[in-house]
Amino acid sequence: MNTTKMEYIKSNLESKKLLRTELLFTPMLILVPSLVSIFLINDWYVRGFMQGNAAFDGELMLGIIIFIGNMLFDIPFLRFLVKKRRVTE
Repeated sequence: MNTTKMEYIKSNLESKKLLRTELLFTPMLILVPSLVSIFLINDWYVRGFMQGNAAFDGELMLGIIIFIGNMLFDIPFLRFLVKKRRVTE
């Protein structure tokens, strides 16, 4: 067998292992920041908005920044994984 063919087979197997690892790691990568941002927004709502305490406005801003940042990076990441999964199958 040609060495370029062997390199292709080796890189293809490594690509499948990396894709499998990314697929298993994806739920944690998406859920943890989402849960943290929801917790911060909920904490702001309960302690800041309902009680009229402006000291918790920073939690709202932090929760929104985490949530928007998470969505901005996760949506393209998920699209890439779906395309890559179709290519490798």
